[in-house]
Amino acid sequence: MPDNSPADRPPRRVRYRGKNPRRFEEKYKEHEPARYSETIAKVLASGKTPAGAHRPVMVAEVLAALDARPGEIAADCTLGFGGHAREILPLLQPGGRLLGLDADPIELPKTEGRLRALGFDENSFTAHRVNFAGLPQLLTRTGITAVDLTLADLGVSSMQLDDPRRGFSLKFEGPLDLRMNPERGSPASLLLQKLSPEKLARLLLENSDESDPELAQRLAGRMFSTTRELADAVRDALPSLKAEERELSVRRVFQALRIAVNDEFSALETFLRNLPACLNSGGRVAIITFHSGEDRRVKKAFENGMREGYYAEIAPEVVRPTADERRANPRATSAKLRWARRS
Repeated sequence: MPDNSPADRPPRRVRYRGKNPRRFEEKYKEHEPARYSETIAKVLASGKTPAGAHRPVMVAEVLAALDARPGEIAADCTLGFGGHAREILPLLQPGGRLLGLDADPIELPKTEGRLRALGFDENSFTAHRVNFAGLPQLLTRTGITAVDLTLADLGVSSMQLDDPRRGFSLKFEGPLDLRMNPERGSPASLLLQKLSPEKLARLLLENSDESDPELAQRLAGRMFSTTRELADAVRDALPSLKAEERELSVRRVFQALRIAVNDEFSALETFLRNLPACLNSGGRVAIITFHSGEDRRVKKAFENGMREGYYAEIAPEVVRPTADERRANPRATSAKLRWARRS
């Protein structure tokens, strides 16, 4: 007779808690789009991004700037969820190839699996765990002299923002980490502990235009274990501000720490400096930014490249999402696109 004691029974799957579960781990329907397509459609229609998913920004504008053609070689330097790559890959066929770069060891295998399931084999698509600043080294390793088109979307993906385990989320409590690659560097919690008020004030101003001096005094040198602890400390430090202004400061503090923890400005400057040498004659590049510091660096690099003869053409002005896209996907609101064409 089989033993039906509790110890021998398989663990029960946690029950889906109603129509609107609050905990990230309980959003099973949003994590299984193949089974719950109707639920996913409702989430998208409401102008939100399903948990565990990502909506690519300015797809039509990116495709227009890159002008992908059959047989060309492309580099998606920030592969993320693969939304842009999914649209670019068919345009490269037959005979084309896309290199997908991403430093995130958690999301990269998932995206590779999604693109493989769509029929893109290793002849048309390869995934590489590399920061976008490492594009020249990757081309050398793969025996590719230069590429015909390059894309870099510098925003944080929705998968990272929504997963409290990554330490990016303000909606759910999680460890104060903020690293794109959690296997490298130190988390934001350790950085805050080490910074003096003077250095933190400079970091907040340079990385997020947050100029309130009281914040640095109240946050520097303290230990915050979770995202909620830091967010509450920022709110407590600014009692005279309106609620919406305090929340803006919270987002700015998290942005500044994320940029510092991942050394994002340094990586961007390295990428921009080496970019012309990575592009074939007539090659196109499109870069999406979400912060004024990023956009200034891209604009300056493109303008300098134009003067020095590296680029034959650059975007005459920044390209922004349409009003329809901003309504449908609020996370696209701050996006800016600039493009250039190699001489």
